[in-house]
Amino acid sequence: MSWLLWFTRIIFAISITMASTAVAQTKLLNFEKPLAADLGFTTLVFSGTLESTIFDYSGENGENGTAFDGNYQISALTQLPNRWRLGATYYGEDVDDKYTDKTIISIGGVWGTLMAGNVSDTVREQTRRQPGAGNASLAFDDFIGKTDDSGASYAGRFGPWIVSGYADGEGGVDLGAVYQRPQGTKDYRFTLRTISGTHTPNEEQETTYDTVGLGIVGELIYGSNIFDVGFGYERFKSEEEKAKRRFVSVGARNKFDNITISLEGHYGAIENDEEISTALGIQYDISRGLSANFGINHSKAKETSSSIRNTDTEETGTILSLRYTF
Repeated sequence: MSWLLWFTRIIFAISITMASTAVAQTKLLNFEKPLAADLGFTTLVFSGTLESTIFDYSGENGENGTAFDGNYQISALTQLPNRWRLGATYYGEDVDDKYTDKTIISIGGVWGTLMAGNVSDTVREQTRRQPGAGNASLAFDDFIGKTDDSGASYAGRFGPWIVSGYADGEGGVDLGAVYQRPQGTKDYRFTLRTISGTHTPNEEQETTYDTVGLGIVGELIYGSNIFDVGFGYERFKSEEEKAKRRFVSVGARNKFDNITISLEGHYGAIENDEEISTALGIQYDISRGLSANFGINHSKAKETSSSIRNTDTEETGTILSLRYTF
């Protein structure tokens, strides 16, 4: 068992004890903000998430059990005399006893922020639909083609616009733009994203597809409600064959009192081979940083006539967990 798993279990136990004591005293400790400390001209920031899975049932022939996962992020930040901001971040995650990590360095100013390292998700996070609540996870709601994980990216805000871009060392490019502005009692958000990447169906096959994707998202925020819809088009091309994928995803999210609930759906097809998914998520906020999370996720996809998807898939999973964010 990895050292991070033991570390997160100890921190989780301490955190729950402190939160429980705070509740009993009717005065909650604020762990919502990351922990920070000054070290000379540098600020160190520590944040993370600890999650204990109470129940995880992943289908008729799937697994049924519990787990304990965690992630953390350590950042070192400073500002130069010319007001440029320098930063370095290390992110580690332990899921199912498998440890992964990311390293990022950045420099930013009024003109935006330049980043290098494991930053391939920069554009995706700026332009994606609102993630589901709790343990909701909508399958297929992204492009299949990907860029390499390591590269350089940029993000900058210009009035109501946010523009972002990413490039790897293999010619992969990911570009996005976001427009968001309130009108009266409503807030509107529109995004545009295009990506040029690759897709290899599995390690046993030598076929690699060059992919090009285009996606748009529209979002409406009204009070405590969020409604959004996303459309996507993706083209696959190899030496032997070509294929096209089209998909649409919709979602609704509402927060009332301590409860956030979301419902999402997805329909797509690679040529005439369908893919369908749904997700229901519920999050109940127990105290600052501590929440109970529930999700029911269903996905079904047909094997494609090409090698893009090799097998039929049909899964339904139900997850209940206790999550602590600090």
